[in-house]
Amino acid sequence: MSRFSDVKNLVMSLEADFEKFYDKGNQAAGTRVRKGMQDLKNLAQEIRTEVQDKKNAG
Repeated sequence: MSRFSDVKNLVMSLEADFEKFYDKGNQAAGTRVRKGMQDLKNLAQEIRTEVQDKKNAG
């Protein structure tokens, strides 16, 4: 379950930057959002690989 916590924490850490970008038009916050979303994509891929490996092993 720690992986779920990792995903949740990453998403929550981006909340302020989402608000700054979408509500206030802060371009730097948009860059941080894009980086965070890339990190989320990479984390999701790692989790998918782990799940597949466990599925195949068991």
